[in-house]
Amino acid sequence: MKSFQLPDSPTPKELGYFFPAEFAPHTATWLSWPHKEASWPGKIESIYPNYSQFIKEVALGEKVCINVVDDAMKAFAINCLRQAGANLGNIQFFIHPTNDAWCRDHGPAFLINPKAGIKKIIVDWGYNAWGDKYPPYDLDDVIPTLIGKHFNIPVYHPGIVMEGGSVEFNGQGTLLTSTACLLNPNRNPHLNQAQIEAYLYNYYGIEQVLWVDEGIIGDDTDGHIDDTVRFVNGNTVLTVIEENRKDENYELLQHNLRQLKQMRLLNGQQLNIIELPMPDAVVHEGQRLPASYANFYIANAAVIVPTYRCANDDKALQIIQQSFPDRKVIGIDSTDIIWGLGSFHCLSQQEPEAVAL
Repeated sequence: MKSFQLPDSPTPKELGYFFPAEFAPHTATWLSWPHKEASWPGKIESIYPNYSQFIKEVALGEKVCINVVDDAMKAFAINCLRQAGANLGNIQFFIHPTNDAWCRDHGPAFLINPKAGIKKIIVDWGYNAWGDKYPPYDLDDVIPTLIGKHFNIPVYHPGIVMEGGSVEFNGQGTLLTSTACLLNPNRNPHLNQAQIEAYLYNYYGIEQVLWVDEGIIGDDTDGHIDDTVRFVNGNTVLTVIEENRKDENYELLQHNLRQLKQMRLLNGQQLNIIELPMPDAVVHEGQRLPASYANFYIANAAVIVPTYRCANDDKALQIIQQSFPDRKVIGIDSTDIIWGLGSFHCLSQQEPEAVAL
C-alpha cells in the first residue's frame, strides 16, 4: 500500500503558523463582488442594497478588500456603496476576475505566526464549487494565489479540496467540521477521515478536530458548519436548533446537539453550548433555502446577522448580542441574498492581524 504523505515539507503547522478564530482582530475582510446572475436568477439586482449595507458596517471597523472582474464592475460597486453611505476610504478594489461571489470558500486562508520573520502566509486549498456542482470555477480557484502574489505573501498549496465555510475555529487549537461535507466523496474521494484530519492539522495549524454529522436542508454545500455551529469564544458555541418538531431540520439539528454535548476540548472541558433558533422556512419557487442565523459574520466592530422577516429574527439577534457584549450586533435582511444559497458569512473571508494570539 502506498504510504500517505503531505505535499509540503515543512508544513505551515511545523513552521508555527495557525488559523486564528474569526473573533480575533482583523486586518481586513475579503469579498468577491456578486455578478453571476445564475446564482440569483431574476434577483441579482435586488441583493446589492443589503450587500452594500453589509460592507458599510464592516468598513466601520476594518479595511474591506473586494475582488472585481474589471473596471466597469468596480465603478458599479462604488456606485452601490455610495448609495449605502459606505466609507469608500476604507474599501480597496482588486482586479481579480471571479466566477462567483462566495469568498468564504474560494478566498485565501490566512495563517499567522507572530513569532516568525514572515508573520502571515496564505493557504490556497483546491476549490471545485462544492463537488463540481457549478462549473466553471477556474477563476475562483486561483484567487488566493493572486492575492498572495499581490502582497508578496508566501502561498502553500495542499493539493486537496477544502472550503472555508466547512471549518470553524476557536483559536485555541480546535476545529469543528461536519462529516456530511468533508467526507462527501465529491470532494476528496481518495482520502479517508484520518488523512483529511492530517491535512487540517498541518495546513490550519490546529491540534484537534471535532465532527458533527449533519447540515441543514437546502444547503447545496453538503453541510457547511457555518450554517449550524459557530464558536463565539474559546469554549462556547452557538448552535442552531429547530423548535418545530415537524420541520425536516428538527432531528438533524437534535442529532448535532447530542454530538456537541459529548465533545471535549483540548483542556478536557465540555463545550458551553448556547442554542440559537432557526428562522421560519424560506422557500423560493418551491425550493427550501438554507436560511440560518448561524451564518453571521464577526467583524472587528460588529457582528452582522442575516435576518429573514420572521418572528425569530429579534430573538436570534438578542441571543447573539449576549454572546458578543463587546460588539454591536446588526441584523440585515438576507431574504433575497439567501436565494443564492448563502449569506454574509459565505460571502466573506477575514484576514487576521498578524499579532493576533
